[in-house]
Amino acid sequence: MQAIILCGGLATRLGNTTKTVPKILLEISGKTVLEWQIQLLRDVNVEEVILASGHLHNALYARVGDYYAGVKVRYAREEKRLGTGGAIRNAMEYVSTSPFFVLNGDVLLSNFSLRKMLVNFHQDMVGLLLGVRVDDIRSYGEIVSDDDGKVTAFREKQPVYRFGYINSGVCLFNQTIVEAFPEDRDNFSIERDVFPKVSNLYALQTDADWIDIGVPERLAYAREHFQNGDFQ
Repeated sequence: MQAIILCGGLATRLGNTTKTVPKILLEISGKTVLEWQIQLLRDVNVEEVILASGHLHNALYARVGDYYAGVKVRYAREEKRLGTGGAIRNAMEYVSTSPFFVLNGDVLLSNFSLRKMLVNFHQDMVGLLLGVRVDDIRSYGEIVSDDDGKVTAFREKQPVYRFGYINSGVCLFNQTIVEAFPEDRDNFSIERDVFPKVSNLYALQTDADWIDIGVPERLAYAREHFQNGDFQ
């Protein structure tokens, strides 16, 4: 299997922390975020990872090279800003397997195996999103799905304190996802410009422990509480 990891963003919210170090190479509990993600991917026999790189590409390549943490690594470098959707399309030039995983390069997961996504994925699905439960939905967009797991709506940040399921930034796609990509744009969002157009998109709801490290307070929390691959 193959996987794409999106890691080309500017990471401006982390300030000087990522001025010279790509966010995906920040260390959490003795390993880089990339190492933790590859550990998850190797569990489902992913043998090749395509890094959708951009900002700090040279620093990323110098540290990672062509083989890292037990998997082959290729690079789909974006020469201009492409957005999450454009970056995926650019990286798909190297993807020959179907389905394939796509991960945001700033997320950590524990208490969950990606095998559950593979078990629940069927070839008539265009995509399967990993929805994680959060106690407070206000900081996130919400995935709404029916009893069969089919996505029926995406809700923007809600003003009411309550639990809900959000897009974790971990997806499993059939290659037919390209049919929903806009033909006249290079820079587009997978979340805003593609997902709403896909009629056969599903979500797998889980209570897995999850965090994205894209802001200083969550990075600090992860460094304090994510130990040996689990949240303490």
